[in-house]
Amino acid sequence: MANNIKKNLTRVQQEYKELAQSVEPPRPILKNFIRAFIAGGTICLVGQAIQEMFVHWGGFDEKKAGDPTVAVMILLSVILTSMGVYDKFAQWAGAGSAVPVTGFANSMASAAIEHQSEGMVLGVGGKMFKLAGPVIVFGTVAAFAVGIVHLLIKGGGGS
Repeated sequence: MANNIKKNLTRVQQEYKELAQSVEPPRPILKNFIRAFIAGGTICLVGQAIQEMFVHWGGFDEKKAGDPTVAVMILLSVILTSMGVYDKFAQWAGAGSAVPVTGFANSMASAAIEHQSEGMVLGVGGKMFKLAGPVIVFGTVAAFAVGIVHLLIKGGGGS
């Protein structure tokens, strides 16, 4: 496909594209990798600390502490997004901030904040779920497929 696009460009456009690529600075892949690793690890560390608080002070066992931990992480992400902090962190962290559940919460909160002037239903709800819809559908379909594979491997018996 790239060759088809290149063929459709005029000679001047091709020369300009080559010139632009020659002066484009190289991507700092290793630096981006390290930043993503540090950011994602820090988010996981905060999540683990919150989970430990639920276990020690909330009376939860480790398995049941997971749900409120995720809820708190989502809440923190939304609060930091509304204050403009999470977006600056995400600029620095790259994929390290986008992959955890906090990144999904950030993207939904950002869409809601950006489109609140259009109204609650069409603005906030419509634009927020424009992003969330495909993610939810993909997650549901993937969970169904994994469940079918698990059923086929383990057999149809009970637990």
